[in-house]
Amino acid sequence: MIAPGATSADVLAVDSVAKRFGGVQALGGVTLQVRRGEFHAIIGPNGAGKSTFFNTLTGLILPDTGQIVFEGRSLTGLPPHERVRLGMGRTFQITRVFPDLTLLENVQVALLAHDRASLFPWRSASRHRPADARGLLERVGLTVSEHLPASTLAHGDRKRLELAITLAGEPTLLLLDEPTAGMAAQERLESIRMVHRVASDLGLSCLFTEHDMAVVFSVASRISVLVQGKLLITGQPEEVRASEQVQRVYLGEAVIEQGVNG
Repeated sequence: MIAPGATSADVLAVDSVAKRFGGVQALGGVTLQVRRGEFHAIIGPNGAGKSTFFNTLTGLILPDTGQIVFEGRSLTGLPPHERVRLGMGRTFQITRVFPDLTLLENVQVALLAHDRASLFPWRSASRHRPADARGLLERVGLTVSEHLPASTLAHGDRKRLELAITLAGEPTLLLLDEPTAGMAAQERLESIRMVHRVASDLGLSCLFTEHDMAVVFSVASRISVLVQGKLLITGQPEEVRASEQVQRVYLGEAVIEQGVNG
């Protein structure tokens, strides 16, 4: 199935998705495509609808109207776990890990949950698939700490662990909601470049939200600007940077310069 305006090169095609909460129009007919293998950023001011949009993609919120097609299949009516099974992997602004388990055990739990190998996967995490879990930790640079409890990790390393957990689900599309939130400037750049490298190595597509323009312009192949629940523009970084409408409505000259020089 191909959504209107989409092509077979699109891993994700969103057509006219709208969502209203009472009298508030959170999404006003968003149409967007994510191409296979691209690193696609969604930016916009607070309250623009970015998290609501992500929640409609993953099934946490059902849109009022519109269509979402992922890997050629309509997601209408599919619950979140079915979307994960099809290859959607999401990380959140607030990290979601088991703090009392080791890093290795956290990833093993995710692997077991993906395989449905156990009704209670956390009970048998220490007995299954250490090599696979270690390989995922190695991809995100955490093997040195693999036997430490997740509770001991700094914020940036918890984000790395969450990415490893997400990769355990064998996604074809990564949905990253503010992946560098809470990090210092240099750490943000290092973190997003690590994610970009991992996605490139594995041939994954990525759709991410981000407030730091230096981060966005350093890795994004295309950028979509969301303002008050509506898509203002989608284009390559140079197009978005040069758009007077984007500068006026959202970025501002100083932030544009940050993206250019960062």
